[in-house]
Amino acid sequence: MAVVLASGLPAAAQADLGATLSEVYGRWRQAMTTGDAATWQAVTAEHRRMEVRNRLMSERAAFPAGVFAIPAPPPALAGLRLVQATQAGRTAKAVWFGKVDFGVGGDPTDNLLVLCFVAEGKGWKYDTADFISLAGLPEVRKELQAGNDKYVRETKDFQPAGVVPPTAAPMAMAPYIAKVYVFCPGRDVQLQVNKLSRHHFADTKAAEVVLGGAKDGLNEVQYGIKAMEGGTGKEAMTIRVYLMSEVPDVQPVKVFEYQITEGGKPNDFGTGTFVVDPAVAQKLKGK
Repeated sequence: MAVVLASGLPAAAQADLGATLSEVYGRWRQAMTTGDAATWQAVTAEHRRMEVRNRLMSERAAFPAGVFAIPAPPPALAGLRLVQATQAGRTAKAVWFGKVDFGVGGDPTDNLLVLCFVAEGKGWKYDTADFISLAGLPEVRKELQAGNDKYVRETKDFQPAGVVPPTAAPMAMAPYIAKVYVFCPGRDVQLQVNKLSRHHFADTKAAEVVLGGAKDGLNEVQYGIKAMEGGTGKEAMTIRVYLMSEVPDVQPVKVFEYQITEGGKPNDFGTGTFVVDPAVAQKLKGK
């Protein structure tokens, strides 16, 4: 497969690449909607397959069955317009514009769907998808509706990375399901649990699964906090770790918290711990 710089694809080559990537995505989407594990394995990038597997192991979910437990089917490309398809090294990114429909009802509006791919073996493999809402960019939406693709072509985020992420080592089934929750307006937070599960939060409120979960006994939480441009430096913030019970109707157990009230100054770096003892294990497992 020839290597073509992202900025060097003429229109005809972009159309050909877009058609190829569309076919790969179509096979991936069909596998996801039908629960076809063999095809999913064949058309998904290696590092992404391992990431999905490790996440399911961390959630104590079945693999590959858990791959297909999704709330809505991936959107189809039918009716969307290919805006750009570019390649850099072994990575490619394609951008479609139109009424991206996730099949959850309502009347879809014109937005962007960005798909990423990795070249492996004899062809391209699906990697990730990003839905870009243009609700806050009405002028860009109008430009794209008129066929003016300047916004996509001049925005770096729509170019492929050029570097394939490494494939992680396979993880065993997590002993306990854990999630980190961070509320950090105006701040950038780097978080690590047991020196294995790494997380990054920037000016947001979000929760993520801890890769590898929690373990019996002592667990460690490390964090780094930086002020972001535009923040006041006085915002309240919270870092928490919850353990998720597998017993019906039992609420998550909060086992770690670092909290700063409004006007307080957080530590730049910090380390904390929590313990999964027999009493906590009883709440989580019910036995």
